[in-house]
Amino acid sequence: MTIPVLILAGSRDGERDPLAQMGNVTHKALLPIQGVPMIDRVVHALEQTPEIGHIWVSIEQPHCLSHLRGRVAILQAGPSPSESVLQAIARIGTPCLVTTADHALLQPEWVKEFLQKSLLIKADISAGIALKSTIQRDVPQTKRTYIHLSDISFSGCNLFWLGTAKSLNVIKLWCRLQHHRKHPWRMARILGLPVILRLLTKTLSVQRLEERIHTLTGAYVRLLPLSDGRAAVDVDKPADAQLATQLLKGS
Repeated sequence: MTIPVLILAGSRDGERDPLAQMGNVTHKALLPIQGVPMIDRVVHALEQTPEIGHIWVSIEQPHCLSHLRGRVAILQAGPSPSESVLQAIARIGTPCLVTTADHALLQPEWVKEFLQKSLLIKADISAGIALKSTIQRDVPQTKRTYIHLSDISFSGCNLFWLGTAKSLNVIKLWCRLQHHRKHPWRMARILGLPVILRLLTKTLSVQRLEERIHTLTGAYVRLLPLSDGRAAVDVDKPADAQLATQLLKGS
């Protein structure tokens, strides 16, 4: 069985990303790294992964990806990443792998490792992460945003496994949280104040976090550490683009 994959390439609320402006391109996904648009690098990595089947890309201006015609199917993006996922999965179905177009360093072995771990645990939804210690070992020069729990500190790897239809309940929760992202107390009410307090005081464990999401959504969620810290390096700012270029030159 091959697994379909969705690549998120849209811009939030249709706004032009600062990196797109820096590179004089319409979308951040088209920003060239080592002369190759990031979206092309992601598509190539997925094409080199035997477990991957049909590739879908979500973007609000499909004509921007005309050069990939025949290699990917293009879907209309929603106003936010979470809404784009919901719209796309209604067409693609589950199971499905989700990643992002700014994952310029993506490697087939990372995708394979993540899929194998996700299939082994049989969760409704899983997310690839890299532990802080792993990132500092492999890319000590990077500056990542870390989530600090009581038992681990980690950064996301922009790899998500939507194993069953229940995973959409988690995406809907994500939609609600995104809708209130400028109102932290409203987000706190959704997640529950005890969870927020535990998170702020670094007394929330991975297990408690996964259990809380299950209580809210009915879906079994797992955070899956990957073995290569570079998997956490996406391109969100100019320094990330410079780092990705340096790492690709050295590979």
